[in-house]
Amino acid sequence: MATIAFIGLGNMGGPMASNLVKAGHSLSVYDLVPEAVEKLVNEGARAADNPGQAVEGADFVVTMLPAGKHVAGIYLGEDGLLQSLDPKTVVIDSSTIDAETSRSVGQAAREMGIGMMDCPVSGGVAGAAAGTLSFMCGGAAETFEKAKPILECMGAKIFHAGDHGAGQIAKMCNNMLLSVLMVGTSEALRLGQDNGLDPKVLSEIMGASSGKNWTLEVYNPCPGVMENVPSSNDYKPGFMVDLMCKDLNLALENALQNGSSTPMGALARSLYTSHARKGNGKRDFSSIFEFLG
Repeated sequence: MATIAFIGLGNMGGPMASNLVKAGHSLSVYDLVPEAVEKLVNEGARAADNPGQAVEGADFVVTMLPAGKHVAGIYLGEDGLLQSLDPKTVVIDSSTIDAETSRSVGQAAREMGIGMMDCPVSGGVAGAAAGTLSFMCGGAAETFEKAKPILECMGAKIFHAGDHGAGQIAKMCNNMLLSVLMVGTSEALRLGQDNGLDPKVLSEIMGASSGKNWTLEVYNPCPGVMENVPSSNDYKPGFMVDLMCKDLNLALENALQNGSSTPMGALARSLYTSHARKGNGKRDFSSIFEFLG
C-alpha cells in the first residue's frame, strides 16, 4: 500500500480521500476546515498541520483545490511543494482549473524531475462517495501508469487524454456538452408538458428514439420522472449550478483564447449564470428545468 498526502477535503475531496483509506492506503490529510480533517482522522487518516508536513515521505500527493491560483500557490515558488518533494513522488492534481495553469505547474514539475498529472473528475459528489468517478488525465504516459492504481481506488473510468493540461481540456469539453444537453432535455420535457404529455412517458419515448442522451436517461431533470436523482429531491446536489458556471466560464475563456466557435456553450453559460443570480447557485444543475418553466 502507498503513503499518500491528500490536500483539499471539500465536497469532492473528502469522499475521494475516504475511498483511499478504505483501500488500505496510509493517508496524511490537510484542509483549512478542521471538521473535514477530523472526519478523515476518524476513518483512519493522519492530520497534518500544513501542506508541507502532509507531503513528508509521500509516494503520492493528491490535491483537490478550488481554482488555478490555489494550485499554483501550493506547488510553485520558493515555498511551493515542488521544492520539497522527492523526485520519485507522483503528483495528482484533481482540481478543475484552467489548462494554462495545469500546463505551467506540470512543466515546472517536469523540470524538477517530478511526475505530475492533471486529473479532473466527472461524476459529482455521488460518484466521489461511490468511488465511480471518471478521471481525465493529462501528463506523461509513464506517470499515468504510476498514478492509475491510485486513481482506480477513487474512480471507475480512467482516461489518459494527453500531455499536461489535456485532462483539463477534456473535462471542460465534457461539461460544456453536458450543460447543453441538460438545457435541451429540459426544454423538450417542458414543451411536452405544456402540450399535456406525461413527462415520464415522453422521457421513455425520447429515450428509445434519436433524442436519447445521458441527462434524459440517467439524470432526468423533471421531478417525479426518475427516483434517486436531484430533481426528485428538491434539486439537492449533485453537481451545483455554481460549479457548472465555473466550468462554463473556463470553457468560454479557453474558446476566446483559441478562437473556437462555441455558440451553444455561450448560451448555456448565459442561462446558468442567470439561474445562479436568482439564488439557485447551490442547487443541482438540473434545476435549470425550473428556470425554463
